[in-house]
Amino acid sequence: MRNPKKSPSLNAGFAEAKAITGHSAKTFYSASHFLPKEKRYAAYIVYAVCRASDDAVDINISSPAQSLSRIKENIAAVYSDESINRQLLLALRKTVKDYGVPKEYFDEFIAGMQMDLSKRRYKNFGELYDYSYKAAGVIGLIMLEIFDRHNEEAKDYAVALGIAMQLTNIIRDIKEDYLRGRIYLPAQEMEKFAVSETDISRGIMNESLKRLLEFQVRRARQYYTDSEKGIKMIHDARCRFVVRAMKEMYEAQLDEIEKNDYNVFSKRACVNGFKKTGILLKILLCR
Repeated sequence: MRNPKKSPSLNAGFAEAKAITGHSAKTFYSASHFLPKEKRYAAYIVYAVCRASDDAVDINISSPAQSLSRIKENIAAVYSDESINRQLLLALRKTVKDYGVPKEYFDEFIAGMQMDLSKRRYKNFGELYDYSYKAAGVIGLIMLEIFDRHNEEAKDYAVALGIAMQLTNIIRDIKEDYLRGRIYLPAQEMEKFAVSETDISRGIMNESLKRLLEFQVRRARQYYTDSEKGIKMIHDARCRFVVRAMKEMYEAQLDEIEKNDYNVFSKRACVNGFKKTGILLKILLCR
């Protein structure tokens, strides 16, 4: 993508995606300014489309299934030769063509969002991994196409980073997810650590729940560690910097959870702007 402002329609589509990203993904948005301009706008487009899919499930709208179906149809149109006139979709079409992003990645992502409409519990980690791959692992693959196309060796590690981020979300958002009727923590692991749904519904920490969350945090950290090798494989230094920054900023949420003694009910883990700046400076100084 040589020039993301090639036409007024494309310009408007990329501007819309940038606004959505700036409003809803402050962590990524702050790091994204280090990306080459064309890749930065491509990443905004991917985020905006995925955000719309996620919002269709999590925001209280009248028919989330119909909303997801329309998004799926729009993505199919993007990959077809049919005429489209929505500016955001025109920008997405240019992005997936320029970077050769396979349609199957978006199909997998939509399938993950559809799981949220019908699947409220997960029996074991195998089921949770399948969901996490669809909801976040494929996003790692899409971003890899944009940041370092044809880097086949890094694919497994890109998936690992996506899984790590999704597991972080699950740990951080236990309270909010329960209010939406979902428990992502695997039932087998809850049973192993003697944690019941009643414990989660009451929102009160106890030793059993703490030990379960310690286990979940260790697993998420292992996926972050596994992703490290793939980050080193990214050829473009600026893209490599941004991926590392996202890894460090996201993993820092686990630090906050640990600092709060794993009590995800009393305080939602977040990384403030001062700490994010420190992470960016640390990465810059260690390059």
